[in-house]
Amino acid sequence: MKQQWHPDPEPIKTNDTAAVAVGTALWAVALVVLLIFRPAPENSWWIWTCLTGVGFGLFGIWLVRRPRRG
Repeated sequence: MKQQWHPDPEPIKTNDTAAVAVGTALWAVALVVLLIFRPAPENSWWIWTCLTGVGFGLFGIWLVRRPRRG
């Protein structure tokens, strides 16, 4: 039995910059907390994870804010 074709729905309008900024801010808060309350030496990778999250977040903000090319 063949299914009937339906047109694709319109894309939802979102604020991508705000979404990425919130995620980046959460990584930054986690980084500050970890710098205040130092983790055990075997868990120092948590700090690097937060730094990576902030770095990728800043890259993501740049990526979603750059002008679109036709």
